[in-house]
Amino acid sequence: MTDITAAMVKELRESTGAGMLDCKKALTEAAGDMEKAVDWLRKKGLASAAKKASRVAAEGLVAVTVDGNKGAIVEVNSETDFVAKNEIFQEYVEDAAKVALANDGDVEAMKAAVCAKVGKPFGERLTDLIAKIGENMNLRRAKTLEVKDGVVASYIHSATRPGLGRIGVLVALESPADKEKLRELGKHIAMHIAASNPLFHTIADVDPAAVEHEKSIYTEQAKASGKPENIIEKMVEGRIRKYYDEVVLEEQAYIMDPDKKVKQIIADAEKELGAPIKMTGYVCFKLGEGLQKKNEDFAAEVAAQLHK
Repeated sequence: MTDITAAMVKELRESTGAGMLDCKKALTEAAGDMEKAVDWLRKKGLASAAKKASRVAAEGLVAVTVDGNKGAIVEVNSETDFVAKNEIFQEYVEDAAKVALANDGDVEAMKAAVCAKVGKPFGERLTDLIAKIGENMNLRRAKTLEVKDGVVASYIHSATRPGLGRIGVLVALESPADKEKLRELGKHIAMHIAASNPLFHTIADVDPAAVEHEKSIYTEQAKASGKPENIIEKMVEGRIRKYYDEVVLEEQAYIMDPDKKVKQIIADAEKELGAPIKMTGYVCFKLGEGLQKKNEDFAAEVAAQLHK
């Protein structure tokens, strides 16, 4: 039996664009013969689907799911918003959240997990979907949150249907307090996060290098004003406090009660519910965040086709 090396899988993947698991299976079926492996992929429709991988997939859906004390969030991308409205695609994204929950948000483990609906790895199910619909798609990212005693609350903004939308948030609250009231609090905080886009949970989480960078900018600005050193120091301290108020979740003005910070809302809830509440984490996925969207020029595309 021919040993299938990682280098062989890499070579086949680069030449066909097919997934790693598909490439390994093709090489196994072809006893290591590269040309036969390519043919195997083509016959399965996997190589042709993979040709679409060069196209930017920045649309799609975010999904959340919660089961008991654990929640998961995923982002699956497509090229167009039209596909995001496809029920088959929506079902895949919903299932992706469940698979993420079972695999602790590990995307590679998710792709390798056998999907009971189709009897093959979940990654292969996506490849089949690409071939069927004719657009590039990508299981981009996933994450889970879990608490020992408390709730993981979820929120979807611009929901396509329950649990699916363009922005998804999970909030983990550790507390022995009433679970329904905790869930309501968590959802409201999640709504705040979706609207306010905090970069850090607490001041302690802020990167010291980022703070020093902000300080250097504020100091130069203050010096340019000709103020004395002691005044400059106070000005910089004030600007840093304002910076924290903008980027740190706990320090942000709560969208439903701007006179209070988020940390005060949690403190008020502790008094009301008669139990300590600790927010142990949050995750916010915004669809297409960080992806470079392709600027479509339909006229140029048609012209290119005519000159082929």
